[in-house]
Amino acid sequence: MSHFSLQEAEQDLARLIALVHQGERVVIEANGKPVAQLMLPTDEIKKRQPGRDLGRFTVPDNFDDPLPDEIVEGFSQ
Repeated sequence: MSHFSLQEAEQDLARLIALVHQGERVVIEANGKPVAQLMLPTDEIKKRQPGRDLGRFTVPDNFDDPLPDEIVEGFSQ
């Protein structure tokens, strides 16, 4: 993964896109913090397959039970 400043991205977007076409992920940063990521569209898009995880986990019987008071109180702070 390559990191570039926003200014570098503005000046040489074509080079960053060329890196993406080579399979690289490009992170654009502003003030040292990531603000955008460039990658090939197919990197993260996977066709959904209903039932793919069937049998890999079990939903516990108490899944819908109310949360304990100490957890609920943590949300109100």
